[in-house]
Amino acid sequence: MKRLFLSLALSTMAITAAAQPATQPPREAASFETVSVTGTGRVTLTPDRFSFNVGVQTQAPSVEDAVNQNNTKVAAVIAALKKGGATDAEIRTTGFSIYPQQDFSQGQVPRILGYQVTNNITVSRKQIGDAGRLLQAAISAGVNQASGIRFEVSDPRRGRDEGLKAAFDDARGKASVLAAAAGRTLGRALSITEGGAAEPPRPMPGIRTMAMQAKVSEVPVEGGSQDLSFTVSAVFELR
Repeated sequence: MKRLFLSLALSTMAITAAAQPATQPPREAASFETVSVTGTGRVTLTPDRFSFNVGVQTQAPSVEDAVNQNNTKVAAVIAALKKGGATDAEIRTTGFSIYPQQDFSQGQVPRILGYQVTNNITVSRKQIGDAGRLLQAAISAGVNQASGIRFEVSDPRRGRDEGLKAAFDDARGKASVLAAAAGRTLGRALSITEGGAAEPPRPMPGIRTMAMQAKVSEVPVEGGSQDLSFTVSAVFELR
């Protein structure tokens, strides 16, 4: 009797175990079908800073004379700039060079005729309206070289929020067009990458002034505007 009961118990356990479903492997996360696009946003701002490069070039038979003449003229230019309102922090020496002037007559050893000395100064200032007046002061004081004027936006954060939003809206618009073309609808943004940067300000063409007039009028200067460009790359879900 005991053997019969034990056999029935074992049979029941085997049936119960067989009836239990096998453990199901975990399902893989559903993969999204996506569309990747890049959008661009542009913001136009008024520059609030300018800079220009000017220089004094002198020539003399000896190095000493060329340097001394140059030093005198450059000192006068710096004094005129400061009198015009430029501060020490806004005036910077950006180049100094000495070159021998040589005679390369055919069949002869090069002969030094004299020396050319050049001293370059960069002026940077926030007041755009002062650009023409400071150029006038520098030229009147002895400047005989100018390599251009540059306008820029000093704070790159200006226009950033507007530009990034415009870039994202442009990306979403492109994605919507592509989704519709594929017979789908656009879902949420799965990833967003900011990759924009400010376009470098466009300097005005360089100017060289070699002959000085008795009196120099104020240089007409226009600051214009500057475009900042922002780029956003985004991946959107397709539904």
